[in-house]
Amino acid sequence: MADVNRGNRPLSPHLQIYRPQLNAITSILNRITGNALLVTAFLFVWWLIGAASGAAYFEFVDGLVTSFLGDIVMSLSVLGLWYHALGGIRHLIWDTGRGLDLETADRMGWGMIIGSVALTFLTLIAI
Repeated sequence: MADVNRGNRPLSPHLQIYRPQLNAITSILNRITGNALLVTAFLFVWWLIGAASGAAYFEFVDGLVTSFLGDIVMSLSVLGLWYHALGGIRHLIWDTGRGLDLETADRMGWGMIIGSVALTFLTLIAI
């Protein structure tokens, strides 16, 4: 027989007491950056199509891509690219069976975050 008092029981408090772990956050961010890089690839292809379409259309597209907002989007894209690349390297290391203990995994997670910011900064300085 169905439990008729089902609606009277309290909800699980998991959302109130759960503290997200660094590895879960870095995994979610790795997926987000992968999808964001797809959007960046579409912007790059649009820029190339603009270059192939003619001078007037290219000036329009290039003006958008090199505007202040475009510079912010491209800078964040560089950050996402470095973060996603470092996440891929971390997963390659994990695929060999190394670095799976919690302390090493946390250090690699912080390395991804700090490394991606540092490499983005160096990339933007070099440009």
